[in-house]
Amino acid sequence: MNAWTELSEEQQRRLTTLGIKPLEETSPAPAANRAAKSPSKAQQAFQRGLAALTQWIEREGAHRPVPRGHTEEITVDGEADPVAVKLDIWLSNTKSRKNRLTADQRDTLAELGINWT
Repeated sequence: MNAWTELSEEQQRRLTTLGIKPLEETSPAPAANRAAKSPSKAQQAFQRGLAALTQWIEREGAHRPVPRGHTEEITVDGEADPVAVKLDIWLSNTKSRKNRLTADQRDTLAELGINWT
């Protein structure tokens, strides 16, 4: 909120007479605009990996670990061909970055049986 708008019209008029004008509203940062428009590349990558992991668990079960070098093909909206996700690498990278995951991301992984505590 702008402090100028909290002033009465009389206060605003007096300040304007003294040469004091309200600050111009600044536009949001470019990163904020991008975040509001579409998910970041990191968010997209997480969602693709999550879709691949979910598909793996549905097919193989949560008890079976993802083998080294495994690639899972998933269907992504807007893509004509299936997208290949190197699931073992995604899991390894996600685990190494677990402290940077959002609470929602950690909760979603926990629901799938992934707990790295």
